[in-house]
Amino acid sequence: MIATPERLDLPYTPDVAAATEHLYARVAHSVTRAEWELYAPYIARIEELKREKNAVVLAHHYQTAEIYRCVADIIGDSLSLAQAAEKTDADVIVMCGVHFMAETAKLMNPEKIVLLPDLAAGCSLAESITAADVRALRAEHPGVPVVTYVNTSAAVKAETDVCCTSANAVAVVESLGVPKVIFLPDEYLAAYVASKTNVEIVTWKGHCEVHERFTATEILDLREMHPGIVVLAHPECPPDVLANADFVGSTTAMLGYVKERRPARVAMITECSMAGNLVDAFPEIEFMQPCNLCPHMRRITLPKILRALETMSPQIEVDPAIAGRARLAVERMTAVRRDLASV
Repeated sequence: MIATPERLDLPYTPDVAAATEHLYARVAHSVTRAEWELYAPYIARIEELKREKNAVVLAHHYQTAEIYRCVADIIGDSLSLAQAAEKTDADVIVMCGVHFMAETAKLMNPEKIVLLPDLAAGCSLAESITAADVRALRAEHPGVPVVTYVNTSAAVKAETDVCCTSANAVAVVESLGVPKVIFLPDEYLAAYVASKTNVEIVTWKGHCEVHERFTATEILDLREMHPGIVVLAHPECPPDVLANADFVGSTTAMLGYVKERRPARVAMITECSMAGNLVDAFPEIEFMQPCNLCPHMRRITLPKILRALETMSPQIEVDPAIAGRARLAVERMTAVRRDLASV
């Protein structure tokens, strides 16, 4: 479902139509003309402000089509967005994602302005653990290194040896060359990593509120209703879901699978917008899936992006007392080569 803009004060004029028509082709399979006439004025104005303020828009795969395919300059998963944030020459970064992603962008670009269009765009995983929890685990397991999923606050990252994403979790764990690691905070991703390595994994009971709702029964029902369907699942899903999938991988790995294999019919067991964005890119593929939405990702809208660029707020800041240590954990992550074939 496409959200209606909160503001309706920007008119759809002939000039707006001419300036944005080439972009409509990118979303024509998922956005109606009536919807486009609401979105196009915001897109046109956002593009103007990006040029005026030397701003770049980074968007996660879970953003809606009008953002993901029309105003985003860089799209990707958490890892690729972190890498892109580190390399951008823009003066302003607009993060179309959630709070920890904006914090990561600020860690990698302390001298740049980083905007998050809605500060309430949080993450259930990030909220499942605190810096004090990490320190307690270290005390319980002395000498054991801590690998922390990027879906965490900067304060938690500062207590971490190295971060990871779902795209490089196995590679990061094995890069340490140790027999045992503490892996935080996603319990299901930790279980998946444990199944792919001989390293002993100490886990934490954090879950993604989107992925934990999927069930194996839903997958079996999909297969019964749609014979031959290819099921792709994110490793944040429960183990019984992963056991019934044809492929398990990060959002980027799933995208790579679709690009390379071109299955006739596919179910992507992750946030709804992922498949919604691919409908336009691969109209010949039939995407079918149980649909769970991330309420935090949906907080980012075109009017909020426009307002952020107009006002240069809300800006993300990271406490200098923790920024250096948190940045080091992220830098260690981005230095580890991704092994997408294994995740």
